[in-house]
Amino acid sequence: MSDKARILFDALDLDHDGTLTRVEVIEALRAKGPTLVAQGVIPAWGVGDADAASALFDEADANGDQVLTLEEFTALVDRRFGW
Repeated sequence: MSDKARILFDALDLDHDGTLTRVEVIEALRAKGPTLVAQGVIPAWGVGDADAASALFDEADANGDQVLTLEEFTALVDRRFGW
């Protein structure tokens, strides 16, 4: 697991429960995306609109339970962002 994936996961986990919901991913990327880009945590092209964030969630949700674990999230972002 990359450090960047962990930092990004923690930034998106708005309720700090150790999982991500679709709403958290969409809201957090909207609110925190520009700051995360400026900090070098996520590439600028990695921050999209709500549809892009929802598609990212669907791709990462390997077991289809509508919740992302750190492991599911990391597997996707490490591959997608080349970390």
